[in-house]
Amino acid sequence: MGTAPGIDVAAGQNRAVPAPVLITDPGDPRVADFRDLKAGDRPAGRERGTGPVIVEGVPAVERLLASPYRVRAVFGVPGRVAALDLPDGVPAFEADKWVLSEVVGFRVTRGVLASADRRDPADLDELLAGPDPAAPRRLAVLEALNDAENLGSIARSALALGIDGLLLDPRCADPLYRRSVRVSMGHVLALPLAVLPEWPGDLDRLHRVGYTTVALTPAADAVDLGTLDPARHPRTAVLLGAEGPGLTLEAQQAARIRARIPMRPGVDSLGVAAAAAIAFATLR
Repeated sequence: MGTAPGIDVAAGQNRAVPAPVLITDPGDPRVADFRDLKAGDRPAGRERGTGPVIVEGVPAVERLLASPYRVRAVFGVPGRVAALDLPDGVPAFEADKWVLSEVVGFRVTRGVLASADRRDPADLDELLAGPDPAAPRRLAVLEALNDAENLGSIARSALALGIDGLLLDPRCADPLYRRSVRVSMGHVLALPLAVLPEWPGDLDRLHRVGYTTVALTPAADAVDLGTLDPARHPRTAVLLGAEGPGLTLEAQQAARIRARIPMRPGVDSLGVAAAAAIAFATLR
């Protein structure tokens, strides 16, 4: 395999960067991670949430490279792969757009993809405590959020607006599914993720370490979200339900506060991703 010149920014010296391997056969086993990505939320024959993490587009791949996820391979059109500052040892492949699209199963408009190993969910107790148990903390808690694109949008807002981690009930969509990662622009890879296996009973684990749980609902008897003073609630967890049904009654009853976003008459609710962003900003 040939080499191309590159710059080691940290060392300030030229270094040899291996050139990507050219793929001409769509059946090449070296790009198996990227095969038929349009099929459901996982590769055929694999259980939900067990396939490699797939990241699309140069900005998202760059965020993957800066994340704690181990990169398995990178695959894209000529020029896109070589432009990335890949660590030593990462297999890199390129193909023309037709071969790339045939492997993936759809037209790739972002020019490059990467695959990475999954990470185990964060330890819930460690995530709840945080690096400093006395510091303010903000978490998002998602119930039955089954739309991967909404989940990705929430993850992007969460990272931008000071959320320290995502907690998911057992029915949530896979936050590391390709569409979720794509919509998040790769930002979901920077957020700690944990599962609350006993739902909604595990909300008491948050209460025991000082979190105020705030369940978002459009119900008229809920308090105005804007009346909650973040200074009085330094540890807050915002509960969000699926688009349409919203939070279950059981989840609302388990939360400490039920809050609504005030809206103009005639509009009954916002989409969950928009509501999440407003809540994150309001309670920051």
